[in-house]
Amino acid sequence: MSQFYATAETESTPVTLACDCLAHRFGNATDNGMRERRYPTDMTDGEWAKVRPLLPVPGWMRGRGGQPEAYCHRAILDAIRYLVDNGIKWRAMPVDFPPWDRVYAFFRRWRDHDLVREFHDRLRERVRGMLGKDTEPTAGVIDSQSVKADAVVGSDSRGYDGGKQINGRKRHVVVDTLGLLLGVMVTAADVGDRSAAQVLLARVANAHHRLALVWADGGYTGSLVEHCLAAFALVLAIVKRSDDVKGFVVLPKRWIVLWSMTMVMSRRLAGPHRGRA
Repeated sequence: MSQFYATAETESTPVTLACDCLAHRFGNATDNGMRERRYPTDMTDGEWAKVRPLLPVPGWMRGRGGQPEAYCHRAILDAIRYLVDNGIKWRAMPVDFPPWDRVYAFFRRWRDHDLVREFHDRLRERVRGMLGKDTEPTAGVIDSQSVKADAVVGSDSRGYDGGKQINGRKRHVVVDTLGLLLGVMVTAADVGDRSAAQVLLARVANAHHRLALVWADGGYTGSLVEHCLAAFALVLAIVKRSDDVKGFVVLPKRWIVLWSMTMVMSRRLAGPHRGRA
């Protein structure tokens, strides 16, 4: 487990800063000043207060090499949230954010070291606790969604879902009973739900040892039910989908990928607010 902001501040700085991120306090971010928050995806001050203690500490603060960061962590997170929400290209990043290549380097580092998952999981634990739930779930829901792939997506990473008549990819997700993400996997659309679920549920069960029950629709029937019980001590309960429901429906919650989910959870933690802080 990585060290996080909350355990990193053993020093103090005599300089009073408008931003209290580690890059401003101990790095080189003061050279670039503060950006004005203007987009709906920008964190409010309330969100930042909840998110900040859960962020991984940069490697340069733990003696692992690299240069002190020259851009505000809050601004970089806002840039990633903007990109995820708007689906833009990295090079199309608005100019009021840090340079796109620095934002991408931060994003890639978090991806390669699995830091976004750790950050996401800590947010999920806080949200569950705030709502009076144990930090570890005992029940969840699994479902999948086939989505059409863009023409630039290579044929080796997509397939044809005959049932949905979609040529593209398929998202497989497991959520808890609050709709918070426990696991996600992306495959070609021609990969069967049961085959993907066997792999995904193994990962989820390994990460969440208290998970005992997962609801699923009729696409997950057959030997998978017996396999889950024998291999993971996990009850896979099949729920009949309502006849008047069309299209993709996670029973009972919808899928949300990691970065998008961090926005949802940080807003839940910060609570209702009026306007932008």
